[in-house]
Amino acid sequence: MALPSRLYPVSLAIAGRRCLVVGGGPVAARKVEGLLGCEAYVTVVAPEVVGAIDGMVTPDRDNPAAALTIERRRYRSPEAAGYRLVVTATGLPEVDGLVASDAEAAGVWVNSADDPDHCTFTLPAVHRQGPVTVAVSTRGASPALAQWIRTRVADSIGPDVAVLAELLEEARSSVKASGRSTEAFEWLPVIDRVAPLVHQGRVDEARAVLASFTAGTSN
Repeated sequence: MALPSRLYPVSLAIAGRRCLVVGGGPVAARKVEGLLGCEAYVTVVAPEVVGAIDGMVTPDRDNPAAALTIERRRYRSPEAAGYRLVVTATGLPEVDGLVASDAEAAGVWVNSADDPDHCTFTLPAVHRQGPVTVAVSTRGASPALAQWIRTRVADSIGPDVAVLAELLEEARSSVKASGRSTEAFEWLPVIDRVAPLVHQGRVDEARAVLASFTAGTSN
């Protein structure tokens, strides 16, 4: 199941959903950290796990979201079928291939680390700033290049993009509250106007510009 020439980019809501990570090494640890960061309910299956994974276990077992369960054992086929999302990162082709095959047979999305031919999705390089997420993918051609681009994009947008996003969310909410559609507005020109204000720390002025814009009184 080699990856096609083009992938369809999406952002998945996995909070509270069961995800499986097969493998217990440093690569698996990074995958677990990313899933937990999105409040998934993660099960790790591996005979041994690195300390970084052990350190992610939460003492709050009453909340299934953002919880980690570690099962120190070998993968049991076809258990991948019981999850919403699967990542396999054992580094053993026969194990990773089996996990990927089980997931594919069950219609479960699977990522096999460093093995694009056994993936039904890839994991991009990600930068998060408040509600803003920037994801860069090379379709598995070069994760290092994705990270290189991600870093430069993050540097170019700066930390104030989170504030800008929050102001725009406020403006859109006010439009919706008035019974109008946000699709009727040309947002890009006003973003060009308010982004420099936010960058300069003039947040109240930026909010006033947006208020005038959504009220239909801006020039």
